[in-house]
Amino acid sequence: MSTSDHRAAAPAPAAPASGPASFAVSVPDFPDAELEAEELDPEQVVSGAPVVTGKLLWESPDGKQLRGIWQITPGVVTDTEADELFVVVSGRATIEVEGGATLEVGPGSACVLREGDRTTWTVHETLRKAYHISLP
Repeated sequence: MSTSDHRAAAPAPAAPASGPASFAVSVPDFPDAELEAEELDPEQVVSGAPVVTGKLLWESPDGKQLRGIWQITPGVVTDTEADELFVVVSGRATIEVEGGATLEVGPGSACVLREGDRTTWTVHETLRKAYHISLP
């Protein structure tokens, strides 16, 4: 989802924001209780009552690289994307890119979204992903 959604959470102690760090996290097993609520602009919600949570695991010192976990419950939302690579660990969604492809994603799907892509996410099953975002 949007860059501001991913920036809401604080870095995890295992991966300090002060610089590059090596770390491993079991994304499928990461406890829901440790994911932090993220505000979803009501204007982005097309249908349903999706809830977004996440955890920022690492941020580069200049704030231009972000890595973390993100989750959304079923519903339909719109977004304008950042430059992002993510891998879906659980759940399923259809992502329609305005003027582009319709992406069917599920466990194991690797997906690249370009900065500025306008998307509509139809989340069929609660979707959890591990992401890397690059900001200009």
